[in-house]
Amino acid sequence: MQQQADPTGRRRTALAAGVLILLAGCTSSRRDDAGSTGPAPGCPSTERAAPDPGRPVIDLDFRLEDDRRTVTGTEAVAFTPDMPVEEVWFRLIPNAPQSAGHELRVDAVRGDDVAGGGYVDADAEPGTPGGLYRVDLRRAVPAGETVDVEVDFTLRLTSERTPAGFDRLGVDDDVTWWASGFPLLTWEPGAGWARDPFVEVSGETTANAVADTTISVSAPEELVVLMSGDQEEPRDEGSGRRVWESHEPVARDVHVAAGEFETAEVEVDGTAVTVGAVPGADSSAEDLADATSDAIRLVAGRFGPFPYPTLTVALVSDGRDGGGEEYSSSILLGGDDFGLVVHEVAHMWFYGMVGNSQFRDPWLDEAFATYAESVADEPHDPEDDLDRGGSVGGSMADFSDQDDYEHRVYGKGAAALWAARDAVGADDFDRAVRCYVETQAWTLSRPEDLARALADLPEALEVLVEAGALDRADLSVGG
Repeated sequence: MQQQADPTGRRRTALAAGVLILLAGCTSSRRDDAGSTGPAPGCPSTERAAPDPGRPVIDLDFRLEDDRRTVTGTEAVAFTPDMPVEEVWFRLIPNAPQSAGHELRVDAVRGDDVAGGGYVDADAEPGTPGGLYRVDLRRAVPAGETVDVEVDFTLRLTSERTPAGFDRLGVDDDVTWWASGFPLLTWEPGAGWARDPFVEVSGETTANAVADTTISVSAPEELVVLMSGDQEEPRDEGSGRRVWESHEPVARDVHVAAGEFETAEVEVDGTAVTVGAVPGADSSAEDLADATSDAIRLVAGRFGPFPYPTLTVALVSDGRDGGGEEYSSSILLGGDDFGLVVHEVAHMWFYGMVGNSQFRDPWLDEAFATYAESVADEPHDPEDDLDRGGSVGGSMADFSDQDDYEHRVYGKGAAALWAARDAVGADDFDRAVRCYVETQAWTLSRPEDLARALADLPEALEVLVEAGALDRADLSVGG
């Protein structure tokens, strides 16, 4: 997540069958080399859940123009809803109020069932076309039937910095990066379209089901491209350009960074890690690769095997920005603090694999990622954070300002998880959380799903209720 304050006050911003076999084969629950135990004995499954075979299929074709601040693209979506739909909705993250003047426009939409489309404001930044884009269909598409939509778009990037610091989109002397830089499909299985408004607080507001996603990027030949997914070697396109391609079979969202990167590669317990650092960065690519490897092993020791066969880490700042952003099998960094690296690596479990509505339940990924930092450093006494006012479990619309959001979601949320673990003992709590991770893999989780995993640990549930992370209704559903 982008630049936030951790509990100590430091700034944190902080389909092929073969693919499914690979995912299942590298993610079974077991005692692993890091000493982690599997899920609790009462867990309904001892194997990590597989992704929905009917998930969306998305092809993204980007072109970074020679000015290095304009991206044109086409997105092809094959979407099979689990309930009838008459529209298809996309979220335009670059038009959010905290995105420093970037702009995403839809140039055209097409498809056999497409009747047209239009913007919906959704409290987007004034001057941008809107925060949501609605594609109208010619007919009601029943559940289980696939609808195909193609969207042409233009993304314009600025070099401005947001008030919160590091941003998911940007341009610098040696690098251009964009994340969530395309129309994001907003479907939440079992619930329908997520059409939440934007907010002034700097934080994620999406609800994205995983999708089988292929990315193609055309960029000037002098640039190295790092992005989500398993990347292929680039090929020459001609006219001084190269094409880079990747595939991520379970992507909620993706990032692309094109720059004059120094790169390093390392394998960590079967995960291929590629790291890039821009010239002048505080860390070399090799040093950052070592830090990332350490972080993966530490977090896997607590929460189970790493969710993806690949991880790409792009350090796109010389260090003055700090902060980081998580994406499926990829991380954008504006700084190299080890706690930040651990936080963003933990997001591969909490957000990447175990998803959530980041608008409705932001604590489910951010509090867990902050709590995970304790695997690298003993947590401080949580009492001060637990005594803070306000509930952990508010939506993004419920926080009065940036500090309120960070203190309640990151500080108090992580402290509540630490206190819940202390209340019932590390082994029992860790096994229950492992059950939550394994059963909720590749879904959009809700608080009641966590409550269900903790149902045999009433003292832990009580701590989370007292902190406002869970409520009594979650307990009745969860139990």
